[in-house]
Parts: sequence; C-alpha cells; structure tokens
Amino acid sequence: MSVAAITFGLVFLAEVADTSGLVTLVLASRLPARWVLVGVCAGMLVHVGVAIAAGSLLALLPERPLEAVLALIFLVGAFLIWREGEEDDDDDDEVSLKETPRTAWSVVATAFGITVLSEFADPSQIVAASLVARYGDPVAVGIGALLGLWVVSALAVWGGDRVRRYIPVKWVTRVAATIMVGLAVWTAVDAIRG
Repeated sequence: MSVAAITFGLVFLAEVADTSGLVTLVLASRLPARWVLVGVCAGMLVHVGVAIAAGSLLALLPERPLEAVLALIFLVGAFLIWREGEEDDDDDDEVSLKETPRTAWSVVATAFGITVLSEFADPSQIVAASLVARYGDPVAVGIGALLGLWVVSALAVWGGDRVRRYIPVKWVTRVAATIMVGLAVWTAVDAIRG
C-alpha cells in the first residue's frame, strides 16, 4: 500500500506540473468535458501500461547495475520535472482543434490520441517505470500511477487553472524534482553499499 501511495504522490506532482494538464484543460474547454475525461483516462491507462512494461524490463538487470541505472533515471526525471516547471506555461493555444468532432466517440478518440502522444516518455512515465524497477511491485505502482494521473486529469477537466492560482507550478515542480533527487541519492547509496 505504501508503494502505491508513494507512486501516487510522485506521479501526481509530476503530472500537475506537466503541460498535458493544460492540454486536457483546453480540450475540455472546447469539447464535451465528460467525453474528454473518458478519452484522457483511457490514454493514461496506455501510458501506465507502457511504464509498467518498461519498469519490469529494467527490473531484470542485476541488482547493482539496476540501482545505478535507477539513480540515473531518477536524476533525469528530476531534471525533466524541474525543466517543465521553468518553461513558459502561456501556451494554452497550442492545441488547435480546427474541426470539432461531432460524436461522443470522436471526442473520446481525439482526447485519447492526444493524451497517448503527449504522454510518451513523459516525466510521469519515467517516474512510474523507475518505481516499478525499484520496488518490484508493478501492480501497486500501476494503481498509484493510474490514480495519480486520473486525479490530475479530472482536476484539469474540472478547472486545473484554479489550482494554478493558489499553488505556482514552479513550486510544485521543485518539490517533485527534489523528491526525485532524494530517490536518486538513496538509490545510488544502495548501489554503492551493495
């Protein structure tokens, strides 16, 4: 249960700071929100599946090289999360929907496609894959990651910019990046101690 909670927290922080929440917000402002949420949540399911598969492959490495690789991956994840918070978030018009889909299925398919493409190799996917490899519990990590992603997606559909008014993205990303650096140091120490 604690692995799922750790994963939820890290993935939630990584995703709140990510621009995909803005993409979801823009989609929900232009298309029926409930169908956007269905498509985004389905896309996040694929996203977590890829992360679990990647993390399970990483876990096949011998223990010491695995810990060294994980320390490096945690540092890369921290860098990506930090950088995400430093980028200009005024790109709300990035998603352009020239032709608005007419049916519920077309809205779901549009949201699904945009989510799958925008989330590939995303910091939250790297975090989830790293945690699968670190803890060897793909079910707990998958549940925590999926719940974290779904909560952020629901918040974005509901009105993610309200959260941004109270908590600057820069601080959310800094907290997430600091936690990732801590995990990198902890993993590196485990690798050195053997």
